[in-house]
Amino acid sequence: MTALLRYQAALLLRSHRWLPPLLLYAAFMAVGVQAGQPVLDSFGYASAALLPVAAWLVRVCVTNEPAAARDCAAAAAGPWRVHLAAVLTALTASTVLALAATAVVAGISDPHGSDHQARVPLGPATAQGTVAAVACALLGTGVGALCNRPLLRSTAWAVPSTVLAAFLVLFAGVSPANAVVTGLVSGSRDGTVHVGLLPLAGAAVLTAAAVAVACALSSRRTG
Repeated sequence: MTALLRYQAALLLRSHRWLPPLLLYAAFMAVGVQAGQPVLDSFGYASAALLPVAAWLVRVCVTNEPAAARDCAAAAAGPWRVHLAAVLTALTASTVLALAATAVVAGISDPHGSDHQARVPLGPATAQGTVAAVACALLGTGVGALCNRPLLRSTAWAVPSTVLAAFLVLFAGVSPANAVVTGLVSGSRDGTVHVGLLPLAGAAVLTAAAVAVACALSSRRTG
């Protein structure tokens, strides 16, 4: 598995297909996160913007290989392992973005609530922001796994499905992504920090289930 992960990471880096989602996220951050803004609000924005970007990175990774190369790798290591390595590579890239964005927000934001009066402890706020960003990266990965190969092969179906699913997961009231982002925004109103690990655990379970389904189908739908 380690060799497959190195192979997928090399494919991603050399293809430069990571550049558009990276630029999109940088644009989101430039527009929505500015120096001196309340730290919890900025963490909420940065986390929410990461979810569709994570889904896009999954699409990049699972469609990166030429068909012949994918078939050779699947024959050598098994289709589900190859697919899992691609998804995990995308998740790793999303997690790196999540941690980088968290560091940027913590470094430039105002450690006060949205009224700029209530003091917000920066350490716990950064912990909550990290949990939120990782949860959104996980759920974006789950969305990407279900809305691309091997479940949806046609670009005409995969792309709009990914966009729609990303927004549904982000705004649905029962979604862990909605819970962590709403927790940040509501906490900013009164300067309180709630580092809730339950939404993160829920995001991990849902993403694991989505990836398991995609990997299982990859073994049945070759080519």
